[in-house]
This record gives sequence, structure tokens and C-alpha cells, in this order.
Amino acid sequence: MINLTDSALDAVRTAISGAADPVGGLRIMVETGGCAGYKYMMGLVNEAGPDDTVIERDGVKVFVDNMSHQLLNGTTIDFVVALEGSGFTFDNPNANSSCSCGKSFG
Repeated sequence: MINLTDSALDAVRTAISGAADPVGGLRIMVETGGCAGYKYMMGLVNEAGPDDTVIERDGVKVFVDNMSHQLLNGTTIDFVVALEGSGFTFDNPNANSSCSCGKSFG
């Protein structure tokens, strides 16, 4: 299970309402790369892929492919506003290491 905080849900809703094209939900995935081995990727998409797990919370759909779901299981995604900048953060219990920017893990 992947959990989005209320702040993250609000940020996704804002992005969806401002999108020029129709949006079905938020795709979250993990790709090889980044400083620590894997990097988090997110984007608005029209529909789920054929092998996606669909998670819905308070009307927001999140699409996660099977490989990424294994690496993200138990992760909490938050949206933080700070002096250094605003953005999504990932609290991933599966990560053995992460880089200082918080965008990749190993």
C-alpha cells in the first residue's frame, strides 16, 4: 500500500485541475538511475496501464506498475512547503539508502 498525505492529495488535485489535457490520475514509478540506484518518477496520466495497481483515496487515483509497487510498498508520499523549496517527499521503508536530495534511493 502507498499512502498519500492530505497535503500530497491537495497538491495532486491542484495539478489535475490546472492540467490542459484530461487526467485520470497520478502515475508513480521507480526507474533505475539517480545517485543511489533508483529514482522516483511522478506524472499526471490519462489512464492506468495494463499492469498497474490502482489506488484511490478521496477521489484521487494513483497508478503504480507492478515492479514499482514492490519497491514502493509501505511508502508515504507527502508534499512539503519549505524555505528551500516545495515538493513531494518519499518516506520509503524499503530504501536502504538515499541521496541527499531525496529523489533517489537504493
